[in-house]
Amino acid sequence: MFNINDIKNGVTFVLDGQIYQVVDFLHVKPGKGSAFMKAKLKNLRTGGTLEKTFNTNIKLEKANIQRSTVQYLYNTGDTFNFMDLQTFEQLELTKDQVGDDRNYLIENMNVDVIQYEGELLGLVLPDKIELTVTETEPAVKGNTTNNATKDATLETGLLVRVPLFIEQGEKILISTKDGKYVSRA
Repeated sequence: MFNINDIKNGVTFVLDGQIYQVVDFLHVKPGKGSAFMKAKLKNLRTGGTLEKTFNTNIKLEKANIQRSTVQYLYNTGDTFNFMDLQTFEQLELTKDQVGDDRNYLIENMNVDVIQYEGELLGLVLPDKIELTVTETEPAVKGNTTNNATKDATLETGLLVRVPLFIEQGEKILISTKDGKYVSRA
């Protein structure tokens, strides 16, 4: 248990049977009345966010999240196979457990798995990853309007918008937060 006044960004706790991580917080001391905390929380089970106000006298139960590094090996249909880099045990995750992160997984890539009391909460990917463009149309001569983009299919099957100068076979950096083009690799 910890006091709400000891809250920091990244702290995880259990509230109403759900596991939350603090994304942002603000300690408010109005002119009249007692102080309170406003916090933006991310539900680690569902991925949703919410804003909540707490009195400063409450205590919360700390959630001990285990984080381990795994290597993505391969997938067979709806099953994604990983190997724990410490114990070398195989870990199989379903398509639903991996979710949209499957669009960023390439073989032999290291990612972190977060768990709470044996329950898998999700994968933690790097902020940016390098992927190869497998299919895109050539740039049309004369189409030089500002910020002109075209569709490109990446090696994982992800479809993104890229600048006109990107060609098939090039390696580019993609943001795993929003799935958008960042730069050439």
